[in-house]
Amino acid sequence: MADEFATSVVMGLQLTKRIYYGKNPPKPLVMEKNSSEINNLPTAPMVYAVVKEPSMVDNPDIPSYQPYVYGRCDPPALIPLDMQGIAMEVDCYMDTAFVTVNGTWRMHCIASSRYCDCRIAVPMGEQGSVLGVEIETPSRSYSTLLIESNDTKDAGLVANAKDGFLLNRRIYTLKVPQVAGGSILSVKVSWSQKLLYQDGQFSLNIPFSFPWYVNPIAKLLCKKERIRLNVNSGMGKEILCGSCSHPLKETRRLVGSLGFLYESEVRAWSMDDFSFSYKVHSSEILGSVLLNRVSMLDVDQREMFCFNLYPPTVNAMKVFRKEVVYVVDISASMQGRPLENVKSALLAALSKLSPADTFNVIAFNGKSLLFSSSMEPSGKESIGKATQWIDQNFVAEGGTDISLPLNQAIEMLSKNGDSIPLVFLITDGSVGDEREICEALRGRLMKRGLNAPRISTFGIGLYCNHYFLQMLAQIGRGYYDAAYDLDSISSRLERLLNGTSSVILADLKIEALESLDSFELYPCYLPDLLSSRPLIVSGRFIGTCPSSVKVSGTLADLSSFVVDVKVQKAKDFPLERVFARRQIETITANAWFSENNQLEEMVAKLSLQTGVPSEYTNLVLVENLKEKQTSKLETVDEKASDQLNVKKIIYLRALGVGFGNLKATADNLPVEAAEPKLHETSEMVFAAASNLCGKLCDFCCCMCFIQFCSRVSDRCAVTLAQLCTALACFECISFCCEVCGECG
Repeated sequence: MADEFATSVVMGLQLTKRIYYGKNPPKPLVMEKNSSEINNLPTAPMVYAVVKEPSMVDNPDIPSYQPYVYGRCDPPALIPLDMQGIAMEVDCYMDTAFVTVNGTWRMHCIASSRYCDCRIAVPMGEQGSVLGVEIETPSRSYSTLLIESNDTKDAGLVANAKDGFLLNRRIYTLKVPQVAGGSILSVKVSWSQKLLYQDGQFSLNIPFSFPWYVNPIAKLLCKKERIRLNVNSGMGKEILCGSCSHPLKETRRLVGSLGFLYESEVRAWSMDDFSFSYKVHSSEILGSVLLNRVSMLDVDQREMFCFNLYPPTVNAMKVFRKEVVYVVDISASMQGRPLENVKSALLAALSKLSPADTFNVIAFNGKSLLFSSSMEPSGKESIGKATQWIDQNFVAEGGTDISLPLNQAIEMLSKNGDSIPLVFLITDGSVGDEREICEALRGRLMKRGLNAPRISTFGIGLYCNHYFLQMLAQIGRGYYDAAYDLDSISSRLERLLNGTSSVILADLKIEALESLDSFELYPCYLPDLLSSRPLIVSGRFIGTCPSSVKVSGTLADLSSFVVDVKVQKAKDFPLERVFARRQIETITANAWFSENNQLEEMVAKLSLQTGVPSEYTNLVLVENLKEKQTSKLETVDEKASDQLNVKKIIYLRALGVGFGNLKATADNLPVEAAEPKLHETSEMVFAAASNLCGKLCDFCCCMCFIQFCSRVSDRCAVTLAQLCTALACFECISFCCEVCGECG
């Protein structure tokens, strides 16, 4: 679908050549090309005019009176609108950022007498999740609203919604219907995203690179950019700032909290993504516990807490020796770029193993293929043989069976405590025995206790069951990640393989939690602490929490580690909001595993309370008509006033990843087949309706002929009337079938 989007933008840019700017137009501000102009995908919030008829493209202020252009754009072209202003506010809490962008755009490319749809496209950063959209046009306003999926009166409208979806799972796009040429659109978009942790510091990156062609061609237009940034580490320690893409001015500095502002008149809109990095300096393992009292409106009335443990930023600690088994899906659906990208990441991970580590590789489809019957040392010779074996045996064919290779990997790993056993499962499909796999695995790992293998999982595309993979990672005290588009597979998988292999503190316990009346962790089992990322978990509890808690674990030299972590009340730190998505995903995975309807209801309520979309809630776009201003002599009757206040609801697509697709896996459909269609609208319905109208016109002509025939023979007229009626009914049935086929 990315290619479809890019093609439509190319068509739109070609159509802008029709726009007339007068006899002596100002020259457009052409800057050096950036990535958004190379692939024509949005790298900043953008608004496009959806053009189906080229004849509507014109300057709304200076009509060009060009010759009429016949034909239609199929697919519709996307013309980037001129941007009039942009402002962004960012609030960072630990590893989570909340972003709000306010922008105004002008429909500069559509004649003032014409109307067309507008498409909003908002690229988000790492693990972005849209929280809300508000739109203002001269005649209407729109806002998104979360509703429970099961409460929708017309479930068919939700199931058949065609708009409001994620492009490559990182660009949220939706359409605004029928906006007049020359109009100003005001758009406010909010989303959350993650900060990456690398080299001891958090790094934030927000798409904020605008192509040159969104700069208005006007001499006197004042362009203002504004960015406000707030940072709260949640640690109560001094924050050290790193690099920054834009010239921020510090406005506030407190212990553990910073504020910045950037505001400037610019010649051209920003052509760089907004980036910022910071760290909390520490020469040893650093931890904290934050408590937050729940509000009366919270669906869960238990107290909430957050526990975080940071690796030292200096004086790197010894990493555990590893035994690693890579379990890789080579079914037919992995053919081409998916498998090539996985191979690239896997070979890179093998090259970074230390001499003391051991490894093995298992490739699976309907059966499993083992590189070796036992663990191999990570020397040059063994890795060379593994590379050759991968090249020969990583051939995409066959079906998908996860249980056998996963069991083989677990049995292969030793049961002693002088190394960390790791299993990495990589797949793009789902299987029918996923719950059985989780149940059996939980029993086996509990028997092996602290020496049980850590299982990390990586999902590719939308056909695998990501909640099954998350549940496996929870049970296996590992980590989970996913790639939804082909371009991100290699980088994300390599980051997971390398990052989660650097264990510095294993077998963690929070001793004080056991003295509480009850507690629940998200995730349910504590993973190990890595040198590559902090450990951040949240939970709920009942009871009295002490002023400090003891955290214990095992270091790489097998010595014991104990640290007292101070408990403090969260101040200006919205725990519920920061951890909403983690809790929703964790509880959803447990609801899937246990098939528990009560947990599903809890997820839906938590989603509605926090505004974070889930598998059991849907976004809708609510349209409000604005009342027209009337003169003193004009009045609006009650009926007309009621009509103006009527709210129209436009159902949008579900934003969840779903629970896998067994049929698509069995059919070995490729990853890209799951992408929604950009222009998947009701146009086919209108085409069928036009066809029906043509047939009905033919029917009317036949009726006129019948009247002529009736003068000759009444029996002939009756027969022809019956025949034409039958043909018309048959065409209606065909039309209904086409519509039903389009609606699924």
